[in-house]
Amino acid sequence: MDQQYLDNLRHSCAHLLAAAVRSIWPNAQNAIGPSIESGFYQDFDMGDVKISEADFERIENKMREILKTWDNFTIQEVPVEQAKKDFSWNPYKLELIDEFAVQGKTITETKQGSFLDLCKGGHLAHPKDEIKHFKLLSVAGAYWRGNEKNKMLTRIYGTCFPSQQELKDYLHMLEEAKKRDHRKIGAELDLFVFSELVGSGLPLFTPKGTMVRRELENFIAELRLAKKFERVWIPHIAKNDLYKTSGHWDKFEDDLFHVKSKKTETQFVLKPMNCPHHIQLFAARGRSYREMPVRYFETTTIYRDENTGQLQGLTRVRSITQDDSHVFCRRDQIKQEVGVAYEIITTLYKTIGMELRVRLSTHDPANMQKYLGTPEMWNEAEQNLADIVKQAGQDYSVGVGEAAFYGPKLDFMGVDSLGREWQLATIQLDMNQPERFKLNFTNAAGVDERPVMIHVAVLGSVERFMGVLIEHTAGNLPVWLSPVHVLLAAVSEKHAAQTHTLAKQFEAAGIRVAVDDADESIGKKVRNAAKQKIPYIVVIGDRELDGGDWTIRVRGQEEQLKITKEEFIAKVRTEIATRK
Repeated sequence: MDQQYLDNLRHSCAHLLAAAVRSIWPNAQNAIGPSIESGFYQDFDMGDVKISEADFERIENKMREILKTWDNFTIQEVPVEQAKKDFSWNPYKLELIDEFAVQGKTITETKQGSFLDLCKGGHLAHPKDEIKHFKLLSVAGAYWRGNEKNKMLTRIYGTCFPSQQELKDYLHMLEEAKKRDHRKIGAELDLFVFSELVGSGLPLFTPKGTMVRRELENFIAELRLAKKFERVWIPHIAKNDLYKTSGHWDKFEDDLFHVKSKKTETQFVLKPMNCPHHIQLFAARGRSYREMPVRYFETTTIYRDENTGQLQGLTRVRSITQDDSHVFCRRDQIKQEVGVAYEIITTLYKTIGMELRVRLSTHDPANMQKYLGTPEMWNEAEQNLADIVKQAGQDYSVGVGEAAFYGPKLDFMGVDSLGREWQLATIQLDMNQPERFKLNFTNAAGVDERPVMIHVAVLGSVERFMGVLIEHTAGNLPVWLSPVHVLLAAVSEKHAAQTHTLAKQFEAAGIRVAVDDADESIGKKVRNAAKQKIPYIVVIGDRELDGGDWTIRVRGQEEQLKITKEEFIAKVRTEIATRK
């Protein structure tokens, strides 16, 4: 599917939605309506009108009615005065017009049928013939321009596809995704909570959720330690001077949490990135080419002041735990070190059972002002990454303009069981930060040389990865990640004490076990355990206590397993050890 055509299709449909809403509610003021990855949205100031999903059928019918009059999109440049006259009724368009005028941008209006809008383009040539398969999906509140100091607008989400089958498939996927929503499953499995007193986008992890986090973090550490990475620790705040030097301050000042002290005039921020701290560790003493590469890693939390309207469960938070690592190496070690990171990443996702696609995210040569460094630096770094992926025999796509502001990267897109792509792991090749911080090592000729820096995150964000993993598995986490491996359900009160004794044997074998000795029926105990998605359930009665074979209920299987206690313990231990 051609992405540009799809974007034009969906953006055109957003205009159509705006026209329909204003036709039904003439006092509505439409703000912006871009295409997005999953479709499009349109923001409205509806005044006192409250729109709900119950209104969607009416709006869709009006969209189809209006569409009959839309032969094309006509775009024309207009003077600022004319644009302000045409949109005098709409304060949101007036704000944009004033902003464009200050920036020296061309003001363009688009007209389709009788509907006039402010837009720079990106539309279909024949809208009434091409916009056929659309659906309105949901309604939400969204602050104007994502700023919670601004007015809350009504945002209507929709989607549009070139064919009816594509739309049908997408709507089916959405229904399946609702069943797998990590926020719903996370609450049911008691993995994490959010608190209004703590704040939006700041998840709290329960003992069970923390167990999952720790298992993931331990696996990452194991993989890195095997490759001679060294663990480090850094604080959670820093002087803003650190991020002024790194360039983050100029690019993202409004996205940083500013920390004010009553005892000093020094300005601090909660760290939005770990790399400048790790750079200080490298720079603390002289380095020789013989000790290169220097590999640091840690799992630590960074903080970003995300807009409230963009927060979503674990997949978009303000406290972001990164399994972060940074490699400082010579230029002749780049391919070797990226290869090491590549191996770690592919090992983890193979273990998880998630397909990976690779995107080479490059700079946009037409917008060099967005990036640090010179075109020569960027070209060299991008060529290095492209060569590495090709040598690995890995197919990849190119995302122009998707690079970090300091360097290109390999983005690893996890493909979940519903076919959705999630940007997760990343390898970033950075020649700019070493330059800005004037890092050096002494080369074989005894001359100072600038190192290259490689940023590597395997999970990307622990929170985001957990959200994706929960939806990928529908909460049926693999045995090694499950908070409880085995549930022992006592048939009656007389079996309770010996069931607890059995549990100690499992614990001694390194198996996470829970006991249900409640005064309830076995059927209810089994159902409760199944809802908790525990991999193995064992009913403990006379036969099991007398040494007979055990009957094991295996999650996701109708057929039960019959083996001895010793065989069962060995089986579970093997699955944990091999991360099954």
